Amino acid sequence: MRAIQHSVPASKMALRLLGHCLLSSLAAMILYPVLPIGFLIGWFVLVAASLGLMLQADSRLQAKPGQPLSKTEAARHLRGTVAAAIAWSLPTPLAWYYGSGTEVLTVWAVIAAVITGITITLGTAPLGAIIFSLVVMVPAAAVLFLSGWWGAAAAAMFMLVLACYGFIVRADNFLRGNLAEAGMNERSEVVSLLLREFEENEADWLWQIDTSRRIRSASPRFAFALGCSPEEVEGKPFLQLISGDYWQTGQFPSSLHDLAERLKRRENFSALLVKVTIGGKDRWWELSGKPMLDNHGKDVGFRGVGSDVTAQRESSDKIAYLARYDTLTNLPNRLMLNEALGDAMRYARQWRSRCAFLMIDLDRFKQVNDSLGHQIGDKLLEQVAARLKEVCSDNEVCGRLGGDEFAIVLREAKQGEIVRSVAQRVIRRLSEPYLVDNHTLYVGASVGSAVAPRDGKNVEELMRNADLALYRSKDGGGGEHYTYEPSLHAMAEERRQLEFSLRKALERDELLLHFQPVVDANSETLTGFEALVRWNSKDHGFVSPGKFIPLAEETRLIVPIGTWVLEQACMEAAKWSSGLRVNINVSPEQLLEPDFAATVVRALSRSKLEPQRLELEVTESIFLRDADVARGALEQVMALGCRVALDDFGTGYSSLGYIRKLRFSTIKVDRTFVQGAAQGAVESIAIIRAVVAMADSLDMSTTAEGVETSEEAEMIRELGCKKIQGYYFGRPMPADQAMDVVHRANRMRA
Repeated sequence: MRAIQHSVPASKMALRLLGHCLLSSLAAMILYPVLPIGFLIGWFVLVAASLGLMLQADSRLQAKPGQPLSKTEAARHLRGTVAAAIAWSLPTPLAWYYGSGTEVLTVWAVIAAVITGITITLGTAPLGAIIFSLVVMVPAAAVLFLSGWWGAAAAAMFMLVLACYGFIVRADNFLRGNLAEAGMNERSEVVSLLLREFEENEADWLWQIDTSRRIRSASPRFAFALGCSPEEVEGKPFLQLISGDYWQTGQFPSSLHDLAERLKRRENFSALLVKVTIGGKDRWWELSGKPMLDNHGKDVGFRGVGSDVTAQRESSDKIAYLARYDTLTNLPNRLMLNEALGDAMRYARQWRSRCAFLMIDLDRFKQVNDSLGHQIGDKLLEQVAARLKEVCSDNEVCGRLGGDEFAIVLREAKQGEIVRSVAQRVIRRLSEPYLVDNHTLYVGASVGSAVAPRDGKNVEELMRNADLALYRSKDGGGGEHYTYEPSLHAMAEERRQLEFSLRKALERDELLLHFQPVVDANSETLTGFEALVRWNSKDHGFVSPGKFIPLAEETRLIVPIGTWVLEQACMEAAKWSSGLRVNINVSPEQLLEPDFAATVVRALSRSKLEPQRLELEVTESIFLRDADVARGALEQVMALGCRVALDDFGTGYSSLGYIRKLRFSTIKVDRTFVQGAAQGAVESIAIIRAVVAMADSLDMSTTAEGVETSEEAEMIRELGCKKIQGYYFGRPMPADQAMDVVHRANRMRA
């Protein structure tokens, strides 16, 4: 700011020098007749010296233009001004002392001219100008006052005040104007820099068209985006250049129509995505623009910026595809199926029609994944997806929900037969054999369906009800189609409440053990008990094991429940006679736990029960999960001295090789074979004899389950079974009643 103030005096150095020389010469001519020559020469020397100081200071300022001015440099310039002021303050007193009134007034006129020159040349630096005026004008006004010219003295003082005020105002306005100009220049430089960088950017450009929508002042980047030079595109129709072949057919993309309408209506637009054709290839531009007006407010065209966003658009399209389609099967995913179902339900409401949703789950797919690996499973899913596309017509949209679950949206389902027909077609086609990497695979399909608006008012409700119907189909063995019924919802709600209560059963001490006797087939003496868990819920009363055991296995609550059963059963068995065993059922979920053997050890140590009195019963389903893990857990238990029985033999899918490898202590014949043999079924009798013969050859015992009459007991003895279990010898009973049975058996033995 200080440099700006002193820039004008420095620039007017020549003018100041000329003014001082002329006015000092004029003053010398006036004083020459009356002033002694020595005084006149001395005054000339003083004026010349002060001018030298001022010229030296101004020269230094001109030597470094645009640079800040220090206080020292400003003080040096001020000293030159003060010296000049002292020199010009002398002529008026000298004229008054040596001359007459005429010389005084004449010299006063010269002094007024000097002040006027100072106003012109030094007015932007107010401190120096004010000091100069004070030093010069105060002595002059005093002389005029002493000479009796009071009016002239008052005029001199008024001139002094007016000059000082003018210096301050001019300096302020000058400084503000220069600062504003500097700010404008800075902003102009910033805008120019931004525009230059914007123009040099590879993707962004400026565009401009006139009222006829012809290109004007085409920038190099804009012309490059059009695939031409600036001269080639200048004056050409903008819309014709970017529409390509669409210009001839008139079938423009909707985005081009939108752009044309906005240009026609003279509307501002920002980030408008437009599909253009450049060089025969489709591109995507993002345009922004606003109308241009001249000084009279007349329309002169449009101006804006644009960029090529083809790469971003393709990337976003790919992301949108991945968000709506399954990457493995290329079928619509859950999100897109939700949207398709929502559209179908809105159409059905509008036209008072019906639509349907079919949920599909593959049967036996998990066995394929577990046995052959996920790579084979993925290839199988791809073939399933291809078959679903084959069976679906234009009325249906098929997709993958996830895993081995698929779905079909039926847009039009006025007749119930349509849903049933599509479901049967899907089941039949998906149940045909698959050939995957030289493996012939058989998987079926289960289907559950729900019809809108009857079975659901919104997408979530309809999908949930179709899932309930699918669950019913899977629960029935699979390979079937079930439609939603309100009772399914009631069953699902009951199951949800059962699960909630089952999670708190151990905390509430609602579980209890019952024991069913196992006797020797020949002597009918007691050999032990099978421990069976029961649930007496505070919320639901007595719950059948057939209900809560599958639920516990599905939710993995069977693990803590099984641990509790194991510990409690061992505690009770420790109270019996030393020869009696306790049989405890073990779920496959328990065997897959890494600390199962440690759980058994902990139960035996706490109860102090001999390991040989504990017999764990497992079903053939353990071989359908991770057979190696299950076998390892059972081998650790056998190494402790515990016995392992194979329960429900013949009803599952096990291999006889596992019987040889694991060396079970007991094979339990399922009650279905016992009842079949009692009714004279030749197949059941043959199976029991084969099991007994195999067990005898492998040094294993056999136990027949479900014996309810004396005739059945006699038949089992004749077939060679070693032990019998059933209602004929005793129903499951509480622990205190089991203890009474033990006491009676001891008395009979005694």
